[in-house]
Parts: sequence; C-alpha cells; structure tokens
Amino acid sequence: MDGDFIAARTAPAADDAPPPESAPAPAPAPTPLPEEDERLALMREAGVPEELFAHMGPHGVSPLARTMGLRFVEMSPERMVATLPVAGNEQNMGLLHGGAHMVLAETLGSIAAILHVRLDLQQQNAVVGTELNATHHRAATAGMVTAICTPISRGRTLTSHEIVMRDERGRRLSTARMTNMILAPRD
Repeated sequence: MDGDFIAARTAPAADDAPPPESAPAPAPAPTPLPEEDERLALMREAGVPEELFAHMGPHGVSPLARTMGLRFVEMSPERMVATLPVAGNEQNMGLLHGGAHMVLAETLGSIAAILHVRLDLQQQNAVVGTELNATHHRAATAGMVTAICTPISRGRTLTSHEIVMRDERGRRLSTARMTNMILAPRD
C-alpha cells in the first residue's frame, strides 16, 4: 500500500512529460470608440433618453451592456429601470449567470451615481465604484429580468444604491447594493 502511494507521487519520466505550453495569445485591443452618429444610434437603441446623451460617456452604452442585451426603461438620479434577457446570459446549467446580475446592478448603480453628480450636484466629477455585493434569492431560466435601482444615500462624496432584479412574474431574483465614490476634480 505504501509503495503504491510513493510510486504515485514520483515525477513522470522525461519522455512522459507534457509538451511545453505555448505562449499565451496576446490580449485583444480595447473596444474602439464609436463615431458620434453610431454612439447616438446605440444610445437610442438601448432606450437612453436624448436629454441624457451628454452624460453617457464616450461609448454611450458600455460594450458589455450592449452585448448582453441590456435596455433602459427609466433613467433618473432617483430611479433607474432596465431589462436584460435571460437568453444568451446563462451559465452552464441554464440559469441566468450570477455575473449577469452583477453587470445589470453595476450598470444601473454607476449611471444613477453619474446622473446624481451631473443633474443634482451640477458637477462634472468622475464617479468610481468602490463596492458591489449581491444576494441571489432564486434562479431565472427564461424570459426577461427587470432591475430597479433606487438610492439609499446620495451625498457629495459617496452614493449607495439598492438594485433589485425580478423575473417576469415579479419574483425577486437578487438584491444588490453598490457604493460609488464621487472623485474630487483633478488639477
């Protein structure tokens, strides 16, 4: 018995060694910024109201949100609503991927914080996420998920938002909370 264990732990012979790994592929280039007419069309397609176009950044709508099929239904500092299809965003067991919940939550929480800074505070300061967490309550296997983002606190240096994801029957799928820091202007 001990001999079998020792034999199993010994290194393979040189001719049994696996081939050397090839060099990793180079990382793809970042997504190029769209031309302005394309940026405007992407925002319209995603449901962004025209009065908010100026606040949506150089991509208009993030490439990840577009790829996942995220659509905005309502956008204001007080309330953000968006939908995301389950189809195409599942994990390997056929359930909506937990990461999809997080993308939806972070997208809404981040934009809500930006709108607070631009519209409520009348500032151009950058906003960065400092914390995101979620509790998954139930799974979704089909249909459309709707997320509603509401503020917990909107200050001058931090914002916190709760984002609740629900299925088409109104059942709570997950609850996320996001905190964003409002950065001071840089010289």
